[in-house]
Amino acid sequence: MATYLQWRRFVFFDKELVKEPQGNDGATPGAAPASGPAASKFLCLPPGITVCDSGRGSLVFGDILLLELLLDCSAHMEGQIWFLPRSLQLTGFQAYKLRVTHLYQLKQHNILASVGEDEEGINPLVKIWNLEKRDGGNPLCTRIFPAIPGTEPTVVSCLTVHENLNFMAIGFTDGSVTLNKGDITRDRHSKTQILHKGNYPVTGLAFRQAGKTTHLFVVTTENVQSYIVSGKDYPRVELDTHGCGLRCSALSDPSQDLQFIVAGDECVYLYQPDERGPCFAFEGHKLIAHWFRGYLVIVSRDRKVSPKSEFTSRDSQSSDKQILNIYDLCNKFIAYSAVFEDVVDVLAEWGSLYVLTRDGRVHALQEKDTQTKLEMLFKKNLFEMAINLAKSQHLDSDGLAQIFMQYGDHLYSKGNHDGAVQQYIRTIGKLEPSYVIRKFLDAQRIHNLTAYLQTLHRQSLANADHTTLLLNCYTKLKDSSKLEEFIKTKSESEVHFDVETAIKVLRQAGYYSHALYLAENHAHHEWYLKIQLEDIKNYQEALRYIGKLPFEQAESNMKRYGKILMHHIPEQTTQLLKGLCTDYRPSLEGRGDREAPGCRANSEEFIPIFANNPRELKAFLEHMSEVQPDSPQGIYDTLLELRLQNWAHEEDPQVKEKLHAEAISLLKSGRFCDVFDKALVLCQMHDFQDGVLYLYEQGKLFQQIMHYHMQHEQYRQVIAVCERHGEQEPSLWEQALSYFARKEEDCKEYVAAVLKHIESKNLMPPLLVVQTLAHNSTATLSVIRDYLVQKLQKQSQQIAQDELRVRRYREETTRIRQEIQELKASPKIFQKTKCSICNSALELPSVHFLCGHSFHQHCFESYSESDADCPTCLPENRKVMDMIRAQEQKRDLHDQFQHQLKCSNDSFSVIADYFGRGVFNKLTLLTDPPTARLTASLEAGLQRDLLMHARRGT
Repeated sequence: MATYLQWRRFVFFDKELVKEPQGNDGATPGAAPASGPAASKFLCLPPGITVCDSGRGSLVFGDILLLELLLDCSAHMEGQIWFLPRSLQLTGFQAYKLRVTHLYQLKQHNILASVGEDEEGINPLVKIWNLEKRDGGNPLCTRIFPAIPGTEPTVVSCLTVHENLNFMAIGFTDGSVTLNKGDITRDRHSKTQILHKGNYPVTGLAFRQAGKTTHLFVVTTENVQSYIVSGKDYPRVELDTHGCGLRCSALSDPSQDLQFIVAGDECVYLYQPDERGPCFAFEGHKLIAHWFRGYLVIVSRDRKVSPKSEFTSRDSQSSDKQILNIYDLCNKFIAYSAVFEDVVDVLAEWGSLYVLTRDGRVHALQEKDTQTKLEMLFKKNLFEMAINLAKSQHLDSDGLAQIFMQYGDHLYSKGNHDGAVQQYIRTIGKLEPSYVIRKFLDAQRIHNLTAYLQTLHRQSLANADHTTLLLNCYTKLKDSSKLEEFIKTKSESEVHFDVETAIKVLRQAGYYSHALYLAENHAHHEWYLKIQLEDIKNYQEALRYIGKLPFEQAESNMKRYGKILMHHIPEQTTQLLKGLCTDYRPSLEGRGDREAPGCRANSEEFIPIFANNPRELKAFLEHMSEVQPDSPQGIYDTLLELRLQNWAHEEDPQVKEKLHAEAISLLKSGRFCDVFDKALVLCQMHDFQDGVLYLYEQGKLFQQIMHYHMQHEQYRQVIAVCERHGEQEPSLWEQALSYFARKEEDCKEYVAAVLKHIESKNLMPPLLVVQTLAHNSTATLSVIRDYLVQKLQKQSQQIAQDELRVRRYREETTRIRQEIQELKASPKIFQKTKCSICNSALELPSVHFLCGHSFHQHCFESYSESDADCPTCLPENRKVMDMIRAQEQKRDLHDQFQHQLKCSNDSFSVIADYFGRGVFNKLTLLTDPPTARLTASLEAGLQRDLLMHARRGT
């Protein structure tokens, strides 16, 4: 039970009298005359109003004329219902002949339910008014029925209507309650029955809708009950044995879960349909209870009055000062408190409260805006209450953050740093963190700063600087448990800080194990290896970690840290490099993923890592050459260089021979066939002659081989090189002859061997041979005698053959000229009797050619390609013509002529061939006389006639 004595009082409402609208020159019907100039400006309602309600934009009043007022009021004032809209233009109509006792205005429909009397006696009538329809200027009455449940007369005490228009309940002073079920606006669709009978007057009714279930609360002067009216049999639950007086009950809004409020003299109780809720001890005799926008409005007086007197002598009571209190049940404070004289009722409309007093005045209570209320609380340093108020008023997050900040500043100024930081934590996301951090940078406030930064990280709103600061706080406090709790999260999605920043800070502070944990769990491989290699010097662990990485990361990290690892743990590093460059698979602990395809790195890129480790380098290179024959060329070049270095510096003959064999074997492995320049340089640098000669031979550098043997005066090797490679490069024999010709010692044997080969291949003219040997004083005529004799004999034979060929060509030319002359001067007689194609006897028409072939016309047409060519002679003539065209096309090929002349062994034959093609023929100039041109034209025409045929028919 909460007592209001502990609740603070505020003035969250502004009170003012409602003024008459401007231009209202007429007096209010039934109003008392104004007593002075000032009184005329305030609204004054008709006298005798005892029942009120509100809704649908109007205040609704009903009057009941008292006996002492009948002499002063006109007859038309009886049974009036008045409407006061927002324009404050009071209108009304006569609803009953005598009096109006109860009104209920629905909030969602423009329907008004009323209870009143049309005749003397206890005969209350219920009328339903449709305010949207008119009947002779008045609202349309859609239904009239008696309110008394039975035959015994009784007075109506309360009335309520469900917003769905399907339920209406009426309470009576004899303790009974009638329920009208169905459409309340029509007689035929509704049914009335007695829901409740009791011994105590019914003082309050209220419908509560929860889903599809409809409850009816019934309160009497002695108890509280609830019924389920939406089902059958109407089950009842007795909630309490305390009741209340008339108008001392109300139904709260959803902010209080639609609880039924019963205001007793000692306490105010809240009820659910099946149980009693909390209660509040508010002193004073309760006259009116009302619910308004989350507030409980209570009108009470201190003098104790029995609830039963409300039904007997209410108006006979003396006028007492009445206190109106507006309670905020959620936030536990009194929002407003004021004293009024003789309150008739309290109504809520247009967002304000309206208090009607017996003198006809209307007092408006306008709630202050939320910001004004908060400022009032701030001035009194009631920040907790301001926060609760802001939440109940559904203030946005920015507004709440502002309150939290002010509350935090207040606590900070009072020295309550722990409380202040808790308020600042509630501003995270709205208030700039630097505002709070600056307040707690003092070393004595490091715990508060840590708490704030922790929350900032949990909400994922921290930046790298915040992470740095928090970790520094942990390290300053030496709080390893908090530090581990901060960094050791279960999954990466739960990380609320910048991991790389945290690693840097922890490494700088010397918390290497924590930094390693973060780096390993969040795949910051570079940081992990930096810490292991540069700080902890744990090279074995670093190498093991690299072996677990995926291929790309393992490759890049070995390139970066390979030299360090090779310097400290060369053997293990070499083993990892072998696997990385052949068939790399991460060493996944706990997983046998050996079936996955492996990757391999470029082994040549890792050679610089072995700069100071030749033994490991040799092992690595030999492993790569054996396991992976298609390794890059750099692997074999480096291995060759390493073997040549070992060979050059070795002094033991047996070991040196072994190293020599290894180097030669590597050269002959086939890896230096296409790219041997570097290998050749290496062999020359280390004076590895066998390798140099081998590479010369592989590269077809026969000139270099020859020069090498010449430099070392290895005569037999010179002859051997010429014999082995002379076919591919004939100039070797000429060089050999020149070489031996320059030697003054006796080299007759070698010169004779060279001359024999030159003579057999006709490599040099005899005169050039003589001139070459003329410079050697030891070379006598006997050295070249056999050569000259054989050469002269061959030339004599060649001359004889050439003369015979010339004679034959001349005879052939003479014969051909005679044939040409005969064709030009003598007639051609065709004596062929058979077709040259089908070999049948010729018949007319036939075709004859000057070449002597004759054809049937149909055979000629079938086999000929053109009318001007003989089908029989055409293939041979075509060959001749192709040869002529080819010679003409090659007449101007100067570069080709020069090349053939330079490369040929017999230059004379090349020149003769080009003479035959007409390359050196004199061109016919335009300045030649016409006769010359005519003669040339006739000769050309004769040549064409030799290939032409005539088509004749005999």
